[in-house]
Amino acid sequence: MPEPLAFAHIGDLHLTTGEAENARDFAAIVAQLNAVEGLDFVFLPGDNADNGRPEQYALVRAGLDSLHLPAHVITGDHDMEGGSLDAFQAGLGGPPLPYAVDVRGVRCLFLDMCGTGTGGPDFRLGPEQVAWLASELETAGARDCALFMHSYPSDLKGEGEASQVADLIHRGPVRLVEMGHTHYNELANDGRTVYAAARSTGQIEEGPVGYAVAALDGGVVSWRFKELARPWPFVLITAPADRRLAIDAGHAVGERFTLRALVLGPAERVEFRLDDGPWQAMAREDGARCHAAEVTWPAGARAVAVRARGRGAEDTDTIEPATEADGLPISRGIGSDADALGAWPARGLLGTQLGPNRNGRQW
Repeated sequence: MPEPLAFAHIGDLHLTTGEAENARDFAAIVAQLNAVEGLDFVFLPGDNADNGRPEQYALVRAGLDSLHLPAHVITGDHDMEGGSLDAFQAGLGGPPLPYAVDVRGVRCLFLDMCGTGTGGPDFRLGPEQVAWLASELETAGARDCALFMHSYPSDLKGEGEASQVADLIHRGPVRLVEMGHTHYNELANDGRTVYAAARSTGQIEEGPVGYAVAALDGGVVSWRFKELARPWPFVLITAPADRRLAIDAGHAVGERFTLRALVLGPAERVEFRLDDGPWQAMAREDGARCHAAEVTWPAGARAVAVRARGRGAEDTDTIEPATEADGLPISRGIGSDADALGAWPARGLLGTQLGPNRNGRQW
């Protein structure tokens, strides 16, 4: 079976000066990610420079230059604060937005929500970019796609764009939409697509600093926030799907299934258990990204946990697999946080929505 796509999402940086706490946190996150293997790239979701100034982009560039992983950086409204994206493009380079790359069989699409990429208004894609997205999704066919944009489609302000883009996503092969902007961690599931927002690194209103780790494994979305202060190892179950993130009837488990988990950092032992049952060993084949085990799922079982132990530390991830194909989420409003799952502390979701979209300060 193909290895899952896996990446780290460092939330909106809002960098100002090299002496600021968020600049030190950014450097610490980069150093932490450089210490492990198992990720394909790092994603920065926009609002990279708080005021869109060249000296602020120089700080972003310095962090990316020390990063061992590929990085994909998109625009946010704060990147437009100077009236154009000239400083963004001059400071960070990279391919012009929008663009697409194939990673482990997943078509990854990166959008510019600041207009055409040459200084357009905030929270607009423009007709050419919408047409590009429609063409990419049509060409992808049945291939899984992951979409990277600054905020929910419902935040788009161009005429008709919010509903048009949300509909393209909902009807197409997009399994995951990864976003910033909210300043809080949030997961939403409309029954077809999981929307994931990671909290800000530079304008923190809830919880400790950290970053998200996400994976797409054969159409199954998994996502979990890692606090910067927590040591390795870190566990993310990539298959099967948790019932709250299931988006396909085939995600419901039967009597047997393959359990897969991504373990980042040193781990001398990786094991799983069902509910409160005994821990059982998992194995990782030579060259494989994930630890795996064949699981017999007894009637009435509720949860499966994977635990990794290494260098005096341990970490556990737990999911509740979907067991009924007709029990999948149904959308209350595609392309928005109407389908938000609410609090889920084990995933880093506090559910307080402290940030620009809802109950926080107006940054």
